[in-house]
Amino acid sequence: MPDDKDSVAPERRAFLKGAGSAAAALPAVLAAPGASAQPVGATGPGPTAGYQCLSLDEAALTEALVDHMWPKDGLGAGGTELGIATFIDRQLAGAYGSGDRLYLQGPFRKGRPQHGYQLTLTPAQYYKAGCAGMTAACQARFGKPFDKLAAAEREAFLLDIAGGKVRAGAVDLGGWFNSLVYPLFTQGAFADPIYGGNQGKAAWKLIGYPGLPAVYAQDVVRYRGKPHPLSAKPQSIQDLS
Repeated sequence: MPDDKDSVAPERRAFLKGAGSAAAALPAVLAAPGASAQPVGATGPGPTAGYQCLSLDEAALTEALVDHMWPKDGLGAGGTELGIATFIDRQLAGAYGSGDRLYLQGPFRKGRPQHGYQLTLTPAQYYKAGCAGMTAACQARFGKPFDKLAAAEREAFLLDIAGGKVRAGAVDLGGWFNSLVYPLFTQGAFADPIYGGNQGKAAWKLIGYPGLPAVYAQDVVRYRGKPHPLSAKPQSIQDLS
């Protein structure tokens, strides 16, 4: 990360910590839409080596994205080290990425924003198309790829993308970022570590989330509005397997 990352990192980490409080109400086995998450490594925790879906350029862009959105600071690791990029790759390489729960037959008509996803592409194809579009738009604007931008440039560019101010051919980068990239990013941060993200349960510890015990009905009632005794040592799927 560039040296000027500190100008934007504290505010973003504070936002993510607040957003994570909402995620604490979700089940510990948090997976991407379609509940088709691919566990990472059949015999042990943590991500396996290499990416299964992302190309080298897509991986560089994805790592730069998650490191900017979840920067390394005094509170912990950056997004890539946390495993968010690995989570995204595994989701795209699995059943979710192939659109196994999507109806992908025509006719396709232009929908309104509230209609949600209306494309012929699978999530993996859509992600790759967005990466190509974002790279082209970044090159046109800055003359270099996203992973080579300074933090302030990344921030301004992402805000424009999220605000719908950047298009790349037929790809609506605002819709791509808001409906696909950001949800995958959030899920990758707060998912059970078995799915590749949230390594060391760092995101759970950041928000005081106890992991699997949070879904126990008696604990939901007993600790409502109170710190859970396992907040400092959350339990994952592997811990209870």
